[in-house]
Amino acid sequence: MCLAIPGKVISIAGDDPVFRMGKVDFGGVIKEVNLCYVPEVKLGDYVIIHVGFALNIIDEEEAQKVFEYLREMEMLGSELGEAN
Repeated sequence: MCLAIPGKVISIAGDDPVFRMGKVDFGGVIKEVNLCYVPEVKLGDYVIIHVGFALNIIDEEEAQKVFEYLREMEMLGSELGEAN
């Protein structure tokens, strides 16, 4: 199963819309992603990332809900004795 994960855009580089890249913070883990599908994205926006591409801009409240769901899933896995 593949998940799209939210992250916060902390830097943007490049002028060409196809090759524009950004650094995205996933709760302390920073990854570089392609921003070609969200040309209107700005610093501080939250985006949904899948396989290295930002797919959509979402609001911070929605991103925080997803972070909470992921924490709950991790806790549930720990309680059931599953490896993380």
